[in-house]
Amino acid sequence: MVEISSRIVVAPEPGGPEKLVVKTVQLAPPAPGEVLIDVAAAGVNRPDVFERMGFYPAPEGAPEGLGLEVSGTVRALGEGVTEFAIGDPVVALVSGGGYADVARAKAGSVLPAPDGVSLVDAAGLPETVFTVWTNVFDAGALKPGERFLVHGGASGIGTTAIQMAKAHGAYVIATAGGPDRAQLCRDLGADRAFDYHAEDWSAAISADVILDMVGGDYVQKNLNCLNRLGRIVMIAFLKGSRVEVDLMGLMLKRQTLTGSTLRARPDAEKAAIAQAVQTHVWPWVEAGKVRPRVDSTFALDEVSKAHARMDAGGHAGKILLVP
Repeated sequence: MVEISSRIVVAPEPGGPEKLVVKTVQLAPPAPGEVLIDVAAAGVNRPDVFERMGFYPAPEGAPEGLGLEVSGTVRALGEGVTEFAIGDPVVALVSGGGYADVARAKAGSVLPAPDGVSLVDAAGLPETVFTVWTNVFDAGALKPGERFLVHGGASGIGTTAIQMAKAHGAYVIATAGGPDRAQLCRDLGADRAFDYHAEDWSAAISADVILDMVGGDYVQKNLNCLNRLGRIVMIAFLKGSRVEVDLMGLMLKRQTLTGSTLRARPDAEKAAIAQAVQTHVWPWVEAGKVRPRVDSTFALDEVSKAHARMDAGGHAGKILLVP
């Protein structure tokens, strides 16, 4: 098989969106267990911003370039990959190189594109759905009827978490910045949504499971409103990871504070998450209970504008790149 030409996006030096560079590379054929995907769209995620800034290096062996999720069609299959055929519409979680014309994925992290969602919009599913499933449903063990709180409810993760938790039968609470973003959370199914610019959410609620990407002073506030046997799962620290907290309540109420990352996990763990997503989440998607909420789309050559949109913090839902 001949080499394949593809544009990718790299950050040769840390900095702002203007540091991103689109370059053309030659891709080797897929190795055993790999899939090459003609990209229909790629999702832009907060970890991409951290990587651009030099704070989130790619794991060893990851494809060159930014981008952690794609949708598209199968272009080529490596030895041993039998569950897909050339031309199949798919989505994939990738460990790098998703901002591209052609992306490389491990077969275990590739899923058939779900029915009922356009192939472009489907690019907004893998990173968020995998993240929410492993953190809210695995680590957080959310049960139907429990009270679930998600911070950053208007973000890509937040909009997905609201819908998945609601489809699971939880009582859903969200925080977001501004009345319009709080209303979006309600429109997506949140039973209560707080504009954190105007309301003190921590004094008004109780929760059994909390998904937090904020950190900083939110950690103590989360502990204060967490119920007995409650679980907090940390996935990011937009307000900082170094905090001082009083853990007496955690001990007395037998609470759990944990966290995780996704990108550097072994391939087998990602494949197991993918199978759980296909079994439990894809039926919600195909039934219309979970949908990617798309904020905006940009051409691949406009990647700097896409990152500037995320840096500005005003987006609601997913930002997508369309090659």
